[in-house]
Amino acid sequence: MLGNEPGTGGATLKSIRKPNMSKSYLTILKQIESLKAEAEKIRKQEVDGVIKRIRDAVEHYGLSAEDLGLGAKFASKGKTPFPTKKRKAKVGAKPASAGAVRVVKFRNEAGDTWGGRGKRPQWLRDALAGGKQLQDFLVK
Repeated sequence: MLGNEPGTGGATLKSIRKPNMSKSYLTILKQIESLKAEAEKIRKQEVDGVIKRIRDAVEHYGLSAEDLGLGAKFASKGKTPFPTKKRKAKVGAKPASAGAVRVVKFRNEAGDTWGGRGKRPQWLRDALAGGKQLQDFLVK
């Protein structure tokens, strides 16, 4: 009935039931799982190598956790001591001086300021880590 009828494009019942594919969906899923396991194994080997090199360097130079910025103040807060990558400015974004009015909400004794938007500046993070409160720097 599906043989060479008009509108079927010459499809037969057999070709509709089982498409002519070299790999089945399940075969591909098995390959994906196998590749994931292999990738994780290689990643673990690379991480182990990096850790070994870091330990060797720490031992060679006699570095401490504090030297690496891994002191108690970071461990207790769960924060990383390493700076994050800075984001590039958006294309077409106006610079701060191009008509944007910046409101100062926080200021320290040295005159450093922060408007309360974006990442906290280092001077404020250091002061907060030293026991100060955010309200201590609020501009009134």
